[in-house]
Amino acid sequence: MNELCILQDDVPSFPNQVAFNIIEEELGRPLEAVFSKISSQTIAAASLGQVYRATLRDTGEDVAIKVQRPDIEPIIYRDLFLFRTLASFLNGISLQKLGCNAELIVDEFGEKLLEELDYTLEARNIEDFLENFKADPTVKIPRVYKQLSGSRVLVMEWIDGIRCTNPQAIKDAGIDVNGFLTVGVSAALRQLLEFGLFHGDPHPGNIFAMRDGRIAYVDFGNVAVLSQQNKQILIDAVVHAVNEDYVEMANDFTRLGFLSSDTDVSPIIPALEAIWQNSSGKGLSDFNFRIVTGKFNQLVYQYPIRIPERFSLVIRSLLTQEGICFTLKPDFKFLEVAYPYVAKRLLTDPNPALRERLIQVLFKDGIFQWKRLENLIVLAKENVAKMSSNPAFRGKDMQRSRDWQVERKLDLKDTIKDGARLFLIDEGIRRQLLLALTEDSKLHIQELVDVYRLVEDQIDIPSIALEVVQDLPTVARDLMLLWSESVLSQR
Repeated sequence: MNELCILQDDVPSFPNQVAFNIIEEELGRPLEAVFSKISSQTIAAASLGQVYRATLRDTGEDVAIKVQRPDIEPIIYRDLFLFRTLASFLNGISLQKLGCNAELIVDEFGEKLLEELDYTLEARNIEDFLENFKADPTVKIPRVYKQLSGSRVLVMEWIDGIRCTNPQAIKDAGIDVNGFLTVGVSAALRQLLEFGLFHGDPHPGNIFAMRDGRIAYVDFGNVAVLSQQNKQILIDAVVHAVNEDYVEMANDFTRLGFLSSDTDVSPIIPALEAIWQNSSGKGLSDFNFRIVTGKFNQLVYQYPIRIPERFSLVIRSLLTQEGICFTLKPDFKFLEVAYPYVAKRLLTDPNPALRERLIQVLFKDGIFQWKRLENLIVLAKENVAKMSSNPAFRGKDMQRSRDWQVERKLDLKDTIKDGARLFLIDEGIRRQLLLALTEDSKLHIQELVDVYRLVEDQIDIPSIALEVVQDLPTVARDLMLLWSESVLSQR
C-alpha cells in the first residue's frame, strides 16, 4: 500500500526539456514570454502527466502547469486492447458468477481513462466545480487559465496546501482536525447528493488542507455525473435506512440498477437488514463504509447483484475519502458527520422532492414521530454549528464577500411556511397531524413545547407568522382550485 501511495504523485518523470517543448507548442509562444520563472524540477509526477510550478509574467500569480506525458495515448490504447481481450475470455465466468459483463467494465474504465487525456475536458470540469462551490467558503477549487491551456497542457491557480496524509503538519498549522473533517465530508456529500458531479479520484495526492481550514481539490480529469433521478434515489436510500425500511431499501437497489427489475428482492431483504443492523445497531460509533462494503461484496456472490455504471466510482470515491479521514483521525465516525448534513438538507432544502422525503421520515405507519423530528433538529443544528465554527468563515476576505453564504443558524423559515401551507391544503396530512396531537386520547402539548425549545433560538417566530398570514390568499386560491377539481371529477 505504501508503494502504491508513492505512485499517486511520484512516478518517475520525463525530461524537463521534453515537457517545456510541449508547453511551448500548446502556447504557441516561448516559455519566457508567458512565465517569469518555472521550477527546474517537477512538483509531482503521475502516470499520465507531471506538474511544474511557475509564475505568470503579466500578473505575478503562481500557477501549476500540468503537462501530459509524450506519446502516452498509443500506450493506453494498446493496454486497453490487451485488457479487453483478456476480459473477453473471462466474460462467460463473470456473467455467470458475478452477473456483470467484464468487457463493459473494461469499457467503462477505458472511457474514464481516455477522458483524462483531454485537458480541455478537465478545464471544463474545473469550471463546473467552481460554479458549484462558488457560495461555499470552506471549499477551494483552483481557477483555470483557459487561454494558456490546451489538450496537453493545463495551467491552474497554484494551491498552497498541506497533504492530507500528514496529520501532524495539519495540527502544527493550527487547523482543527474535527472541523476540517466536517468540511471534507460535507463537501463530498454535496457533490454526490446535491450537485451530482463528483470527484472520481480523491486520493491523498489530490486533496489538501488549506491553512485557513478549507479543503482544496486538484486534478479533475476523473469526474463522474449522477442523474437527478439517481440523486433522489440515494436520498431515498438514506431515508429508508433511517426508517429501517429494508423492503424499500431493497427496492432502491433495483431502482439504482444494482438488481434487474425482474429480480425477486424478498431473499435480499433479510441480508440487507443484517448488514445494516450489525453495522449501525450499536450506534454510529461502529459504522464505517469499509465494513459495510465488505459485507455487501459477499452478497454479490449470493444474489444477482451487479455494480452499475458510475457507482463503482461512487463507492471507490467514498472509501478513499473515508480512508483519508481515518488517517487524520483513527477513531473517525463517518455517520456522525454525514447524518447531521443529511438532517439539515431534509429540514431546509426547498426542493419539493426533499420535502416529500422529510414527510416520509416524520411519519411511520401513519404515526407522527415526535422523537425523530427532535433528533433531526438536533443533528441539523450540530451541522450548522460545526460548519460555522470553521476558521474559513472568519477570514476578512470571506466576511467581505457578498457571494459567500455563511449559515450561523438553522434556517427553517421556508420549511415552516411549507408545513403550514401543507397543513391547510392537504387533508391527509392535516388529519395525521391532528391525530399526532391527540394520540392515546391526550393532547401532546409537551412534545410541541420540546420541539419549540429546540428551535426558538434559531427562528424569528413573529416574522414567520407574518409571512404565513401574507401567504393566506394564495393558500385560499389553491383550496378553491382543489375544491373545484373535486366537484368536477365527481360529475
